[in-house]
Amino acid sequence: MMAELQARVNKDSAIATVIYSRGKPMEKYDLIVVGSGPGGQRAAIQAAKFGKRAALIEKLEVIGGTAINTGTIPSKTIREAVLHLSGYQYQSIYGVNYRVKEQITMADLSFRALNVIKTEIDVIRAQLSRNGIEVVTGTASFLDPHHMQVTSSRGQVEFEAGNIVIATGTKPAVSPLVPFNDTTIINSDQILKMPVIPKAMIVVGGGVIGVEYVCMFATLGVRVTLIEKRPRLLEFADAEMIEALCYHLRDRRVTLRLNEEVESVEETPDHTVVANLKSKKKVTGDALLYAVGRQGNVDELNLAAGGLEADARGRIPVDENYQTKQAHVYAVGDVIGFPSLGSVSMEQGRIAAARAFGMPTNSNRANYPYGIYTIPEISFIGKTEEQLTEEGVPYEVGMAFFREIARGQIRGDTTGRLKLLFDPSTKELLGVHIIGEGASELLHIGQAVFALKGTVEYFVDTVFNYPTLAECYKAAAFNGLNKLVRA
Repeated sequence: MMAELQARVNKDSAIATVIYSRGKPMEKYDLIVVGSGPGGQRAAIQAAKFGKRAALIEKLEVIGGTAINTGTIPSKTIREAVLHLSGYQYQSIYGVNYRVKEQITMADLSFRALNVIKTEIDVIRAQLSRNGIEVVTGTASFLDPHHMQVTSSRGQVEFEAGNIVIATGTKPAVSPLVPFNDTTIINSDQILKMPVIPKAMIVVGGGVIGVEYVCMFATLGVRVTLIEKRPRLLEFADAEMIEALCYHLRDRRVTLRLNEEVESVEETPDHTVVANLKSKKKVTGDALLYAVGRQGNVDELNLAAGGLEADARGRIPVDENYQTKQAHVYAVGDVIGFPSLGSVSMEQGRIAAARAFGMPTNSNRANYPYGIYTIPEISFIGKTEEQLTEEGVPYEVGMAFFREIARGQIRGDTTGRLKLLFDPSTKELLGVHIIGEGASELLHIGQAVFALKGTVEYFVDTVFNYPTLAECYKAAAFNGLNKLVRA
């Protein structure tokens, strides 16, 4: 009987499908979201808040995407475990040999990470359930611009949607030069698979992911060599903050091999990993982390059937509304490229859902903050000195050092600093740049003033709790304004 009810009509490569599942025709949704990472979650929830029927398709049995399962949350949790167990934050007070635990293992790091991952998955599932969002497990692919097929171990089901959001994220890039083995030659998604913490480690790639893991392993006492083909790390961040970070890395015995490129990687019979550089240098270690870029997860989407295409790195082109070349199809998150931040992906998902249903939003990309979870943290908003100079915009600098603030001494953080960039005529805030523990939290004070187009005089006239790191804003404002008086 069911076989008689099912029919598929193919005409001119366009597919019209009528599927009966449990005796019901093909499900229709106002919005289908592919991918359950931060961008996908927010898109589906926003659609539900508008009273729309939304489905969230995730190919893994667990939800949360890379951000929850192998990327952002695990790495930040590992970082927190490293800071605690190594005693890093108190070594300036009790001495460089101070440690909470003498022999730190991968089990110590993974124990904390796995607990946080489980909790986050439970929280996300509860949010989706409360908002009436159906979660479908399986691999999604386009049949045509409005129809998607989901394949799983239970078979195939087809869906129709008025609007679609692609939020499939990325996966680590692979290279034929690197023989991955899941234990000593790995990518960033495989960190928790490492059996032991190596004594010497090679990290290839000086982007955000690579530098964050360099900091973590160096803090554990691992001898790390970082190989990066560009002349400096994190070129989109303020040069002075990156110089300060490089100083800390070298102080932790990190070797920076800038302007160097890997020609091949091999594992010797005694299990030593060797990176052969194009400059004919050889770098050896007990393990190698390959963190050179990520590739969009688009291989299984059958984009051509949906009238879409991606570039060589798997990124889907979108306009300012995150709309693809198909007006009803949107793409958000890492799959569209820079800045590839969880916080920004969430906002992109929210905006895409709002645009899909003609709802207004008020979001300014210039006000998005950046958080880089190195050790110490770096966080910023607005323009850098380099950008302002290139644009011919006059500016003045106000600087405050954590070591000059009582809270910095109490916490043992004497290396941090906060920089304000502002217009010398109008005093309007042009940028805030911070390096130091807690930078990503501290930045939000400056973000509020920046977003409201406030001036540095706000910080002068504001009373901050004492002792706090927030006092850095007042100290930096005085420092910058005093330069104008002397001028």
